[in-house]
Formats: sequence, structure tokens, C-alpha cells
Amino acid sequence: MATGFKLTRKGITANLEPGERDLLRKLFADVQSLLEPDTAADADPLAAMVGIDPSAAAPEDPALLRLLPNGTEAEDDALEFRRFTERSLRESKQAALRAAALQLETGPLRLDAEQARLFARALNDVRLVLGDRLGLADDEDAERLHDITDPSKAQDVDGYLALVYNFVTWLQETLMQALLDTLN
Repeated sequence: MATGFKLTRKGITANLEPGERDLLRKLFADVQSLLEPDTAADADPLAAMVGIDPSAAAPEDPALLRLLPNGTEAEDDALEFRRFTERSLRESKQAALRAAALQLETGPLRLDAEQARLFARALNDVRLVLGDRLGLADDEDAERLHDITDPSKAQDVDGYLALVYNFVTWLQETLMQALLDTLN
């Protein structure tokens, strides 16, 4: 059974079972592959270097749209904003997911403040995707899922996804609390 993150003299630490580590690794990998762009970086070296993506378009997958939201309400402005920011946002999110997965290779999980922030970003992106897949739209939906904690009562895929969502949420909450404790 996992113990949540706590601030210790050696850093922000948590103990995770091998199955929990495997689950997180797979979740990080799934979100990382979801963030893979459909097209390669632009052939124009300058555009590629600064991260401009002339072929950027709003994602059709609602989970991906949660990860890469429109920058403004106006459709034309949102597309222009996306062209200039989406590639670097994807790369930044993928880097955080890779860094978090790499941290799972150590045991116990011990993070410094920067590693903890990257791990928190990775957990947040996983939660966004899981929340979208579960149809979370408001606080009432979240409350409904919050009560699903017993694996023996999970009857379907959504039940199991809810268990995973609750685990990731709990882990992120303990991590955020440990990060807050570093400020004291």
C-alpha cells in the first residue's frame, strides 16, 4: 500500500508498491503518447527551432484539448496562438512525464523541489485525461467518483478508471501538501 508524499530531511518522499509504480509508469506513457504531434516539426529550421507549428489545429480528442486548450475564445486568434505555442507546450508536458517516469525507477521515491514540481505536472496531466475519459464536468461528477474507493465494487471500466483517478488525485494532493510544507 502506498504512503503519500511527505516532506522529510532527505526531500519529498513516498513509498509506492511495484504495482502502483507500474500503473503510474503506464499512465505517464499513455499521456505522453497522446501528446505526440500528428506531424513532425516543421521543415523550416527556424520554425522548428522556435517551436512554430504552421499546421497546428485544435485537437479533436477532448482529452487532448484539455491538455492543450485554446488560448482565447475567438477561433482565429486561438488557432494563431496555438501555432506559436502548441509544439513547445507538448514538449514541456512530455518532458515532465518522462522525468516523472524516470523518478519511479528509484525506491523509495525521493524528490527535490524541482523534481516534485515536474512530478506534480505529470500527475495533473494524467488527472486531466482520466477526468475527461470519465466525463467529469462539475463538482457533482467529482463527488460521485470520490466515493469509489473499494476495488471489489468496481463493476466496469469506468469504475476501475475512477479508482485510478482517485489514487492519482490522492497522490497529487499529498505531493502538493509536501511542496507547501517546503515553504514553511
